[in-house]
Amino acid sequence: MAPRLRLLTWDVKDTLLRLRYPVGEEYAAQARAHGLKVEAAALGSAFHQAYKAQNQKFPNYGLSQGLTSRQWWLDVVLQTFHLAGVQNSDVIDTIANQLYNDFSKSETWQMLEGAESTLKKCRERGLRLGVVSNFDRRLEDILAHCGLRKHFDFILTSEAAGWAKPDPRIFRQALRLADIEPTKAAHVGDHYLNDYQAPREVGMHSFLLMGTKSQDPFPKTVPKEHILPSLSYILVALNHLEDSDSKH
Repeated sequence: MAPRLRLLTWDVKDTLLRLRYPVGEEYAAQARAHGLKVEAAALGSAFHQAYKAQNQKFPNYGLSQGLTSRQWWLDVVLQTFHLAGVQNSDVIDTIANQLYNDFSKSETWQMLEGAESTLKKCRERGLRLGVVSNFDRRLEDILAHCGLRKHFDFILTSEAAGWAKPDPRIFRQALRLADIEPTKAAHVGDHYLNDYQAPREVGMHSFLLMGTKSQDPFPKTVPKEHILPSLSYILVALNHLEDSDSKH
């Protein structure tokens, strides 16, 4: 019989929390507050372009290239506004710093349905809980402001770890933090490569949360019992996992 699970690690963005408003709307609102009128749709499109380029040029917040995560994000905002046709750098610097602070606040985020009750039930089940997220140093405060920090034994961000998912080393570090072997741990997230394949590479179990936004379907190779229609379904999935393990 396989050992009972002892640790459940979680992705955060679009798994437990999501942005309350689209990025373009957040940027446009802050621009208006500083006297600039820029279309939210243009800013949204520019942001995705700027974010992708920045991530390719300076992966994991450029930490290995001498950047700080704050500077990395300020540069993304500057590039977003430049791509949207705004060149006034003095105003954009102010906007960028305000947006960096705004995205640390609970008002910018909302919990996915069932997030808190599911975490509570997982703890009642005797599981230790942790976070493994491609996020920066603000995540601890965001989780605290949203009322979720108390549920977790540890928060491991890619900034703190020095490696970003799908690098298996971030999951190995989580296992070391918990002092738990891989077969007794599982991870939950919404990204096939980062949250499903990567933890399995180190011997963990993993589950995928179906997204509410339009996205490519998960590969057909993912067993249906590993796909969660909602967060609360993780309890059903864990029961199924342990039942199937007990039969081997």
